[in-house]
Amino acid sequence: MPFVIFVCPMYSPAAIHMIAATAALPGVQCAVIAPESWEAMPDPARSRIVGHWRIPNLFDVEQLAGAVAALQARHGPVHRLFAALEQLQVPIAEVRERLGIAGMRAEVARNFRDKHRMKALFRANALPCARAELAHSADEAVKAARSIGYPVVIKPPEGAGAMATFRADDEAQLREGLRAFRFGEAPTLVEEFVQGTEHSCESITIGGTTTWQSVSHYRPTPLEVKATPWIQWAVLLPREQHAPAEDDIRAAAARALGVLGMDTGLTHMEWFRRPDGTIAISEVAARPPGAQFTTLISRAHDVDFVEAWARVLIFGTFEAPPRKYATGAAYLRGQGRGRIVAVHGLKEAERAVGSLICDAKLPQVGDSPKDTYEGDGYVIVRHPETAVVERALTTLISTVRVELG
Repeated sequence: MPFVIFVCPMYSPAAIHMIAATAALPGVQCAVIAPESWEAMPDPARSRIVGHWRIPNLFDVEQLAGAVAALQARHGPVHRLFAALEQLQVPIAEVRERLGIAGMRAEVARNFRDKHRMKALFRANALPCARAELAHSADEAVKAARSIGYPVVIKPPEGAGAMATFRADDEAQLREGLRAFRFGEAPTLVEEFVQGTEHSCESITIGGTTTWQSVSHYRPTPLEVKATPWIQWAVLLPREQHAPAEDDIRAAAARALGVLGMDTGLTHMEWFRRPDGTIAISEVAARPPGAQFTTLISRAHDVDFVEAWARVLIFGTFEAPPRKYATGAAYLRGQGRGRIVAVHGLKEAERAVGSLICDAKLPQVGDSPKDTYEGDGYVIVRHPETAVVERALTTLISTVRVELG
């Protein structure tokens, strides 16, 4: 009976789903390490786990290793130790090595976590990617930008979710942005701003072989959304899972995962299609995607993709039924300043696309707007025809308006 440990930074709805889905797998015993108490954990997760250990800092390898050792003493050998948060992948890999637990090693985790290291591996293996240089000072960043050519994107080498990331079109914008982000001793990555459309490629890898892939399309790019607060955006997951026009990125993605050292797990890759048709890999994360992507895949295949991810990690097996639907998510973002005072256009949107809606989390009046590209709410739609979903997403982001005041 496999005993597994899930490392959980907060009891978000997504985390509770992951814990509950893992603990419900046949024969699996699941424990949780978290900074919050067992009593604070909502059901159905709390009633399904067999153990819990509370530590204040999940990123402290000593604390994390101590918690794993304590749970192991109570429940027996740990079959798998895992987490969904990108920033935890290196610490838990170090604990795996220290305690002899199977799973991704620290060296491989660093290949995914350190984007400068990742780009160097891509370039050494002739994989198409954005040009990038590491800078340790503002002057070095300016020098790198001149070498790469404006516009450039500035990001932390170990960033996630477009945090602390901005675009600079010239030296003045670059220096201003670096001052705003309080650029100091930590290095920053200066990267080519790739012109074109942005997409993702999710992959399941088992024993070093890519066994499943899924490509989605961003409209517009997350960086544009982050830089332009009023933009509402969407992600489309077409029903056509193996379109010939995407053969190049699927092949490049599989090769990139081999270069990075992926053995078994789920990865989330962001990539671009340039105007001339060529591709450029932006970065890859060794974790499930955020922004409701797992829900999009779940609804497209009529499966629980979170449970499927847990099965991959614990048992090394994955079977997905054929894709039945195209799906898409429209992300709703507040416009103006202040708190949410109204949400307009809901009735009109429901009349237009209500029969297609399968999931929704609407912005709540009185809430403060979220400072992320995911926004203040979302609506997910699905239909057997991709074009129908595309039109529905356009209707949602053009009809629904979140007013701040």
